[in-house]
Amino acid sequence: MVQFSLLVKAGGRLREFNFRKLRHPENEVFSVNVCDDRGDRLFFNLQKEDKDWHISQNGLPPWIIQSEPGIQVAVEEELKNNW
Repeated sequence: MVQFSLLVKAGGRLREFNFRKLRHPENEVFSVNVCDDRGDRLFFNLQKEDKDWHISQNGLPPWIIQSEPGIQVAVEEELKNNW
């Protein structure tokens, strides 16, 4: 199982994003969770489309959507260096 945590700047501060790779036969998909400012945990999926990772859920706070490029870079570096 591939599972890791990364610090990514989102919403003006560093936040810990936790990733767990899901078994999906056709696509590469990670289940991701992160805490908001109140300590509530938010869940979403990150799916690889072509060569880029994209958040595949609507209704998330803007700071998560806006952090997608940083998440993409961090995930690619983690996978390249450690998996």
